[in-house]
Amino acid sequence: MKSSDLFERAKQLMPGGVSSPVRAIRPYPFYVERAAGSRLTTVDGVEFIDCCLAYGPLILGHVHPEVKGAIERQIEKGWLYGTPTPLEIDLAGTIIEDHPAVDMVRFVSSGSEATMAAIRLARGYTGKQDIVKVEGGFHGAHDAVLVKAGSGATTLGVPDSAGVLADVVAHTRQVPYNDPEALDTLLARNEDVAAFIVEPIMGNIGPVLPEDGYLADLREITAAHDVLLIFDEVITGYRVGIGGAQVRYGVKPDLATFGKIIGGGLPIGAFGGRREIMEMVAPSGPVYQAGTFSGNPASLAAGYATLRYLHEHPDVYRHLDEATRAIEETALDARRGSFVRMGSLFKHFFREAPPRNYRDVQECDREAFSRFWKAMLDAGIFLPPSQFETNFLSTAHTRTDIEKIADAYGSCLFA
Repeated sequence: MKSSDLFERAKQLMPGGVSSPVRAIRPYPFYVERAAGSRLTTVDGVEFIDCCLAYGPLILGHVHPEVKGAIERQIEKGWLYGTPTPLEIDLAGTIIEDHPAVDMVRFVSSGSEATMAAIRLARGYTGKQDIVKVEGGFHGAHDAVLVKAGSGATTLGVPDSAGVLADVVAHTRQVPYNDPEALDTLLARNEDVAAFIVEPIMGNIGPVLPEDGYLADLREITAAHDVLLIFDEVITGYRVGIGGAQVRYGVKPDLATFGKIIGGGLPIGAFGGRREIMEMVAPSGPVYQAGTFSGNPASLAAGYATLRYLHEHPDVYRHLDEATRAIEETALDARRGSFVRMGSLFKHFFREAPPRNYRDVQECDREAFSRFWKAMLDAGIFLPPSQFETNFLSTAHTRTDIEKIADAYGSCLFA
């Protein structure tokens, strides 16, 4: 059955015909039959070089043999117990060893669940009610962070989704990214802020990179106002290097959230931080958090195999950086828009200068991006279908793949 036929059927069974809004490609999404390495093959028999990679988890590409082997070995033993497993200790130990800011970890089932629990923990630990986030920052699809971007540094929360109570997001304030002064001003006026949650590199509208000293300023400002600093590293964790953005930029948050890569392509999330904060989590403390699938053995096995591979092959990150640099050189030759990259994260913005915050990103030419995205798809390259989503590379992308991607950028930017 063709993708168009499958979508017609899916629309009768699922809202919008998809399981996540970002997959609602017009006029219909393509349906994947199989994947391997850097490639996706659709039910229509079309093959794409994949620069979406499930929105980030697959840093080793599709069906990596070591990850596949780890999953198969675990499935032979069982895939859900409802009890502790040795793998929890192995993966937790690796994450803690790689992140100086993390003394303890709690596993959950998704990045959204991790940020939700981290915010609850921050409130429970501090006894304060409010949180602050960055305008345009995405921290999952739970009520406290589904807030429309505002027009001022102290904007009160307004729900960004039907069904979210105004009373809930009234406790969520927002400030622009790369604007430490706005955060300092807001915290000086509000003594009831428990935490500031931020993607150290904005991934869901980017990548948008932190300016020099920005993250260090956030650490200083939050500490001065007795506010917990939460780094949302669901995207950047193990994507920009061992230890994520907090190690790359040398800034220690109080709490951090993880997902995507630490599950090797299977569902997972985690939050961690200073011991005295984490010991507030049940059963050690009064902040309740629980989940049937938390610490799922198959996800732990896939994640541990992935992290072990990254540790054993440290040159991975240099090679990925060189690959995005090669694409950048071609894109810049086109002299249209701006190209931003950080390691294996990259994006071409249809805006003259690289954006420094959400408001800048909103100025991008979306129609031009749509034409570009379609032209890239026709050229056999699958990019995330939004100007506001990051592109990714994996270790499975070969030199030939990179040359094809770069050549496609060179031609499609003029579409």
